[in-house]
Amino acid sequence: MALWDRFKESTQSMQTQLNAKKNDLKSGAFRDASMAMCALVAAADGSVDPAERQRVATLIGTNEVLQNFPALDLQRRFEDYLGKLTADFDFGKVAILQEIAKAKKKPTEARAVIQIGIVIGGADGVFDKSEQAVVREACFAVGLDPAEFDL
Repeated sequence: MALWDRFKESTQSMQTQLNAKKNDLKSGAFRDASMAMCALVAAADGSVDPAERQRVATLIGTNEVLQNFPALDLQRRFEDYLGKLTADFDFGKVAILQEIAKAKKKPTEARAVIQIGIVIGGADGVFDKSEQAVVREACFAVGLDPAEFDL
């Protein structure tokens, strides 16, 4: 099986796992950590082009698990986190990793946030090194081993 096919299968499996836990993923900490993760992955290479912003916005609006929350609220939070990253990437990344770390209290939420990062990262067909690196950092922030997610 080609690497891309394995990755695609893996992200589909993660989305299925997320959907199965949808009812456990309704807290404000999960909502905020998920949007922080989406922004971090979107800006992983140091910039966010309009197409990338639109792709992530579409995924936020259509992801079954994230439908636990109002789409406009999610979009606003995503944009706020992106603003922090575009103003000062390094400083913004620290603040965003702190936000993601709040999901550490609930292992189900922590895993789900990482899975959302991987699903968002692979949405364009390429889960590049910079995206993998920020998801790996997020794993450490929530106390999970990146190897669990093949990172």
